[in-house]
Amino acid sequence: MPDTNTFKAWLLAARPKTLTAAAVPVMVGAAYAWRMAHGKDVEYSAMLLCFLFAFVMQIDANFVNDYFDCVKGADNENRLGPQRACQQGWVTLSAMRWAMFITTVLAALIGLPLIFYGGLPLIVIGMMCLLFCFLYTTLLAGKGMGDLLVIIFFGLIPCGFTCYVMSTGTLQQIQYMPWTIAVACGIAVDTLLIVNNYRDIDNDRAVGKRTMVVLMGKRMTEFIFLLTMPVAVAIVIMSLGLTSLCAIMVIPVLLHIHAWHRMLAIGEGRELNKVLGVVARNIFVFGILTTLLIIFS
Repeated sequence: MPDTNTFKAWLLAARPKTLTAAAVPVMVGAAYAWRMAHGKDVEYSAMLLCFLFAFVMQIDANFVNDYFDCVKGADNENRLGPQRACQQGWVTLSAMRWAMFITTVLAALIGLPLIFYGGLPLIVIGMMCLLFCFLYTTLLAGKGMGDLLVIIFFGLIPCGFTCYVMSTGTLQQIQYMPWTIAVACGIAVDTLLIVNNYRDIDNDRAVGKRTMVVLMGKRMTEFIFLLTMPVAVAIVIMSLGLTSLCAIMVIPVLLHIHAWHRMLAIGEGRELNKVLGVVARNIFVFGILTTLLIIFS
């Protein structure tokens, strides 16, 4: 166990494994911008800012989740998921409040220069990201809206607007953004949330947290989870057009089906945490192969 407020404690609180979920939609959006411009006149500095903004926002969201779930009692002795910093006492509540403030300000400072690439609409998008970073844990995730927010903030916004700022950055250009592929990214990333909530269904129900899994039950959730990656892959292929290269997209589907079998075999308990790592890998594989498909198809 790390000592209180040490570097190791903050590293665990930041949850670096979740950064793949932040990276994938930005990577896919960047690839689509490159495709649209045929590799010319692409703003790579804007891409770098999008990656940094996504990473810092993800860490900020993890800090917010850690703090408020501890304060609200959602993280308690019955928790089955990976241990959380505030609940375990690795990070004090006062230190976490400062960390939330610092990462929120840092994200705003990183995102501010994107105005020069995408104009004033980026202010609205940035404010939405900062606002919903807090609303997700404090209000909306407990009302069955977590999965929808994942599709929006890990799909539509990072994928679509990365492409937007890397290309012309004009409002006329927005109709050509990869919105369907952005939705596919959000669906793929949502597999991580589904497994997380599947594991925590009993504790979430006990504390009054109404996730999609709590509302729909385990059997329906298992069916929805099975469909997620095949649906995401199908959207990507339909958006880009069927080519021989599309065959590579069978890989994330097969990996996902294996993860689904493993989730069902385990069923409940802390062993499901092993599935989280597998699903995070699958999301990254989906992102890499979708990026290759966008560039080379």
